[in-house]
This record gives sequence, structure tokens and C-alpha cells, in this order.
Amino acid sequence: MQNIHLDMKIDSFPGKAFPLGATSTSKGVNFALYAPNATKVELCLFKTTEDEIEYTKINITDFSHSIWHAFIPHLKPGQLYGYRVHGPYEPENGLRFNANKLLIDPYAKAISGTINWHDSLFSYDVYSEDKDLSFSETDSAPFIPKSVVVNQKFDWEGDCPPATPYHSTVIYETHVKGFTKLHPEIPEEIRGTYAALGHPVTIEYLKNLGITAIELMPVHHFVSDRHLVEQGLTNYWGYNTIGFFAPDVRYSSSGTCGEQVNEFKQMVKELHKAGIEIILDVVYNHTAEGNQLGPTLSFKGIDNDGYYRLTEDRRHYMDYTGTGNTLNANLPNVLRLIMDSLRYWITEMHVDGFRFDLASTLARELHEVNRLSAFFDIIHQDPIISQVKLIAEPWDVGEGGYQVGKFPQGWGEWNGKYRDCVRDYWRGEDSTLAEFAQRFTGSADLYQDSARNPTASINFITAHDGFVLNDLVSYNEKHNDANGENNNDGESHNRSNNYGVEGPTDDAEINRIRKQQQRNFLTTLFLSQGVPMLLSGDEISRTQGGNNNPYCQDNEISWTNWETADKDLLAFTSKLIHFRRKHRIFSRKRWFRGVPIKGVEDIAWFLPEGDQLSDEHWNHDFAKSLAVFLNGRALRTRNEVGEAIIDDGFYVIFNAHWESVDYKLPDAVYAKSWTKIIDTAEEEVADTETYNAHDVIPVAGRSIVVLHHPVIYEQSNEDK
Repeated sequence: MQNIHLDMKIDSFPGKAFPLGATSTSKGVNFALYAPNATKVELCLFKTTEDEIEYTKINITDFSHSIWHAFIPHLKPGQLYGYRVHGPYEPENGLRFNANKLLIDPYAKAISGTINWHDSLFSYDVYSEDKDLSFSETDSAPFIPKSVVVNQKFDWEGDCPPATPYHSTVIYETHVKGFTKLHPEIPEEIRGTYAALGHPVTIEYLKNLGITAIELMPVHHFVSDRHLVEQGLTNYWGYNTIGFFAPDVRYSSSGTCGEQVNEFKQMVKELHKAGIEIILDVVYNHTAEGNQLGPTLSFKGIDNDGYYRLTEDRRHYMDYTGTGNTLNANLPNVLRLIMDSLRYWITEMHVDGFRFDLASTLARELHEVNRLSAFFDIIHQDPIISQVKLIAEPWDVGEGGYQVGKFPQGWGEWNGKYRDCVRDYWRGEDSTLAEFAQRFTGSADLYQDSARNPTASINFITAHDGFVLNDLVSYNEKHNDANGENNNDGESHNRSNNYGVEGPTDDAEINRIRKQQQRNFLTTLFLSQGVPMLLSGDEISRTQGGNNNPYCQDNEISWTNWETADKDLLAFTSKLIHFRRKHRIFSRKRWFRGVPIKGVEDIAWFLPEGDQLSDEHWNHDFAKSLAVFLNGRALRTRNEVGEAIIDDGFYVIFNAHWESVDYKLPDAVYAKSWTKIIDTAEEEVADTETYNAHDVIPVAGRSIVVLHHPVIYEQSNEDK
């Protein structure tokens, strides 16, 4: 290793073991690194992001609680640093120390740049026949970004979280860069950044649409895999974390040496002023260091055996994530890292919740998924983390990893069964009446027995992973050739329908059906019980050209094209969302009971003939056409001052048949008259078309009709 000559004298004092990471004070900076099995730790300081070697190395001598710590006076925020950690290099025993590799601080609050891929980033000789059993003596410092000391001071101006209740929440899943990169009304110099998401144009759009929370795809600092970079691609989605405390530098318009932290905070502050929450998609199940042949960037060189799940032979990694490694959330230090990270983003960055990628991985005690694992125990008793929105992606790639409906109380779940059922229903597959009814009413079969509410179900038709809504009705097959994997990546069973032509077409009838089906999906989503999640761009009919896995496409395939926005669909979607938010009957806090309220059930299901569905229909029939009555007088909930909340009555008719069906309206006990307010066969519906009890109403093929009856309510003792 090259000898480093000091050009200034640096004093070092013992400092403190906590908090971990680099903590700036008026007198200097405290550094603390958990590395229980290291034999020596060196703190390396750099002057600029372009420096290839340290301007000084400080041998940290104080060690307590398995933590190496030192206080360096006079250092300021913006200081760049990294670690070299010494110890045995015994891959066959799970030990991979190599002090030739500069390491990112696991607790770094900012990271100065991105990886510059080079062979030196691997602890082994990549050309050796022994692969990871060999040892590399090449210095990696010139090729790895540096950790940054940050100044946590920020004027929040009294910022308070919106604290939107789950039942009132409408989630918008989006990507920091993709949402704003092509927006013509946002200043070009900030497009694709945190500043653009916090810009008045963005906020006005979200408010007009009716969104209450944005769910950001990963913003924890991540790595673009070497094989992607060498193909001219990138890890656009960001599910490859290396810094669990650092907002990714790629989305900063203001700087790379800590400025990204303040820019993120400013974005949060502006969104909060508008009443919009921020939910982060977080990836605590694995890191960017991959398997035994992956790079040594941080955790692997600090304490490989103390961060990752290793196989019995200790050389290899358990892989429940499909990425090469799995963080070991059973270990106290890993749990501390995750919990410290979550608290940091809540207390310092003011985010409002988290969506946990492949959350089943975190629930694995040994190999089986256990929803009562230490991970959940700690979160439930934490007075900070337990109070924000917690959403699980309830599966991983390991055996038994599909855990939809099995997470504990207090958790919401991406409901994959809702997505699959609703897709099948509208493409004409045989979906039983019971299945569709369960999904539409909040999936009680999944959540009720565990004493959870309908809001446990995060309903979605599309998400970042899979077809966007436009492509769901335009393609039968995936078209992922641009990803460089011979179209072998991505889901092959998409439950989609192109209605006669693969991709774009000039056929007017096919285009009419496609637009109508988009309205059907959106209407189903926003009238269903549970919490709706809209994929960014679906409201304007964004397309990805049939690519259902554009994780590596940082280009027009993934970016929202505002010039081609379907403004009619946008207006329809906005109307739907505001309609849902106005009427509490579509966002109940409690389950339907199906029992009479003043002689009328809180919910009732009907056949086209006007008769209620029987047990035989539920058990044997297949859902193509059915109607549901929703009683707004039966919400059984009260507002903040104890007043009973009531709503109007609604009759919703679903027709997935390709041809029209005549529907006879039910008895006058449900309503003497009805007004049609939504018809997905039409882009606009005037609120003047009325019907009486027992009237027959034609419902077009592949459409939804919503009828409305205002309720004049007098409070009775039974409602008090």
C-alpha cells in the first residue's frame, strides 16, 4: 500500500461510542464504527471528491461496546472520509477483512458520489482461478465515493406531519427522477431532483389529483451494478442500497457534499405544507455488495459475518432476495442499524412512513418466516417508528416467502391478491363472485381474523414492477429486449389483454375498449375498501412500450412523458379520487357486517334480475356481472367530537361481459330513486339521468355504473 504523507497535523481524542457514524459539533466531529472483529481501524480523511488518496489517516485506538471511536477537533461539516478495517481474510470462515479497500461508513448521512467501477473494488483478484479465496492488494480509494460529515441544522419552520389517517389516504407511487425529468413547467436545471418534487408545479398537480401521500421508490444511496454500467444501463429503480442514512446524491440539484440532505428536507417541508405525506420505499433486506463474488464497499469489509446471513460453509450467502445476499436481521447490531435508520428518517428527515421491500425476508428467524420475529417486536415497542405508516411488500423469493395477509397488527400490506383478482376480472377470466367481493370490500378473508381493519389492504392494480396501466390493456406479452437479457427478465404471466393487437394501433374500436378498461380499473381501485395506491403516470395513460421490468432504463422508457398526457383520463381520475375522499362509504374503518340497519343491510349484492345473491351463487357462480348496494347510514363510526358519521347510498354495477347487460334495480327499501353519476362507458356523465326502484338500466359491456341516492338522516339512539 502506498505511504501517505501528512500535510497537516491532526489531533485525535477518544471520543464516544455513541451515536454511531460521524456527528458534527461546534468543536469538531465524533466518529464511531461498529467493527467487533477488526484488529485495527483507520479513519481516512480526504480534501475533495477528486482526491485519490487520503490527506491523512488516523489510527483509531479507542474501542468499547464493539465500537471503534475517536473525536477529531476542528473538523467541519462537508468533511469527506472513509474507513480501512484490518483483520483476518478467511472467506472460508466468513471473514473478509482487507484494509486495501476504503469503506463507506454504514451510518454515513451523505455519500459524495457514485461508484466508479474498477477491479480494485473487489477484495479478491478478479483474474485469479481461486476467485474470492484470493486476496487483492490494490487500493480502492480512487474509485469509491466518500462518506460526508453533514450539518443536521435545518430550519423546519415548525413543520408538522400531516398524519393523514389510513382510511383517508390515497398513495401515489412515483420515482424522484422519472416523475419530473421531462416536465416542461419545471425549471430544467432542477428536473429529476428532490427540488423538482417539492416545486409548486408538482405540488399543485398532486393536490389537484387528490393525492395525500407519495411513495418514493428508493432514495437511500444505492449502487448501479457493474454489469449494467458496462452495458450502458443503470439501476434506475434503486433497489440496491449501500447507505441506509444517506439520500441518494443522483437526485440532488444543489451539491454532493451534504447539500443533498438539505434539499431532501426542503422537499419534505414543501410537501407537508400542502398536506402531502412522504413514504419511503426502503430496502433493508440486502445490500449492494452481492454474493461472494461481489464488491467490498462497506459492510462486507467491516464485519461480513456480523451483517449477512451466511450458509453453513461460511463462504457463501443465504439469498432470500435474488440479489446475492441477505442482511441478518436476527443479529442485534443489524436490528440496531435498521431501527436507527428508520428513526433517523422520521426524526431528522421528517418522513411519514415506509414501504418495506421484500419484507418477508426481515421476518425470517432462521429460514422460516415468523411474523413475531424480533424485527416486529422492536418496531411495535418503539415509540417513534410504531407511530408512522408501515407497509410491507409481503413476500420474498425464498421458500414460504409469500405472506400476504400474515403481517401483524399496525401493518399495511401490498395486496397482491387484490391486483391479480381485479386484473383477471376485467380481462374476462373466471373469477368467483366470492373472490371479487372479498377484494372489493377490503379482503376480510386475509385481514379480519388477525383483528386488522380494511385499511390493512393496500390495493393496487399496477406498481413499478410490471406493466403500467396503459400497457396492461395494450400488450399480451412483455417486451423487455432493451434490458439486455433476451426478454427473459420480468414477469411472464401479466394477466393482461391487448384486445386484438399487440401494442399501439389505429383501430378505433380497440382504442375505445382500452380507454374504457383503464377507466374500469381506476374506478374499481378507488371504490374498493382499503387504501388505494396509484402508480405514477397511470392517470395520464403513460406507456413503457410493453417493458414490464424497466429497472435499468433511466430514459424515456421510464420517464413520464407529459407532452402525450391523456388529459381526459387525468380529469376522470381526479374526479374519482375526490369522489372517494368526499364519501366515507368507500373508505370505511370497519368491516361490513351484512346485517340490517333500519331494515336495510350495510351491504347487499345483487344479480341482474334484481335479486340478492344466494349462497349457491357465491359458491358456484363466476363473476362477470354483479351489483352491490352500499349503505352510508351504516358506517358505525364517529368523528373527533363523537358525532355519528353518515354518508349517502350507492349502487355499483360491474359488468365484465363483452356485451351489454340489463340490470333491474332493487326494491324501494334501498332507495326510491337513483341518479347515475359514473359510467365508465362514457368519459363524462351528467348528474341528471335518474331511475326509480325496479327500473331496468342498460349497462354497457366492460363497464361500471355508479348510482347515487342522497340520504336524509335522523340520528337515533342505536347510533349514539
